[in-house]
Amino acid sequence: MAEFTGERVIPGKVDADLLNEHVARYAFASRLAKGRRVLDAGCGSGYGAAKLAEDAREVLGIDVSQDAVDDARQQYQAATLRFECADCLNIPAADGSFDLVVAFEIIEHVSDWRRFLEQARRVLAPDGRFVVSTPNRLYYAEARAGLGPNPFHVHEFEYHEFRSELEAVFPHVTMYLENHTDAIVFAPAADSSMDSAIDEADAAPEHAHFFVAVCGLSPKTEVPGLVWVPRAANMLREREQHIEVLESQLQERIARVVQLQEELTSEQAKARARMDELEAELRDTVETATRLAGELDAKVVELGQCVEYLHAAERTVEERTAWARRNEAEADELRRLSGTLWVRLGFKLRALSKPESSR
Repeated sequence: MAEFTGERVIPGKVDADLLNEHVARYAFASRLAKGRRVLDAGCGSGYGAAKLAEDAREVLGIDVSQDAVDDARQQYQAATLRFECADCLNIPAADGSFDLVVAFEIIEHVSDWRRFLEQARRVLAPDGRFVVSTPNRLYYAEARAGLGPNPFHVHEFEYHEFRSELEAVFPHVTMYLENHTDAIVFAPAADSSMDSAIDEADAAPEHAHFFVAVCGLSPKTEVPGLVWVPRAANMLREREQHIEVLESQLQERIARVVQLQEELTSEQAKARARMDELEAELRDTVETATRLAGELDAKVVELGQCVEYLHAAERTVEERTAWARRNEAEADELRRLSGTLWVRLGFKLRALSKPESSR
């Protein structure tokens, strides 16, 4: 069975009050389905189409979700019932194919609701009837005040807007107000007929839970009102059982919260221990960095001294190089001078050594 996400009602996955609101609409429409060709547009999980198929000649349920259609096919089988995956904005049927078209809680899910209504009119037989419902926007806003807007609803309607949109497509529209009220039931122990009496004169549309309309191309849109009691059993007992289920679920969730808190405490302890380890590692890293920074500063000072020594050595080399060059120049000058002196002295010696006769 499919899981309940909030988009579609699934029997067994929602509380009895919510399910009964939806089932009651099919009970309202089933009086028009006997021997008829019926389309359930937006059939969801298929429980309503199956209800209509009990009296109809044939029922087609369509839904845009393939998962919903697969679940409906699995849950409900009948010779007069079939399901197809299809979009309500493009109904896969010929003009005038159905005597009854129902669309419960669908119109608020589509952005192009005018096209949806035109599609319903197209497939409706000339004397057929279209039964459509939607929640009252004013009531729904109050009911969901703590939860926020329904994420699956595209557009919600007030009474007059809803009626105006229907009358723009269908020439005949009869409006009904659906309310979920408490009732006191006197049920016979054996099968027997029952009367119903309702103390609800001059009901105000703005206070209604839901709007239901019967639309048609012919004036035959009025049907008797309906007081639908889900079952003759004690509703208070059903609610008590539902409360017991909710309490059990609450206890499970509380236990889960406690478990998560314990897991969180454990993870926090691990995180604190890891943080202590990281802080110790950080302190060691800072100490190491500080020591290395001191050593680096000492090396920088030492390097500066070496540079000064190098500069002094360079100056000494330069001075000694200059001194050597001066000495070499002076030696060259002495060698030149000494050479000239010896030449002159040689000439004089030769002159003195010649005989007088040869002079």
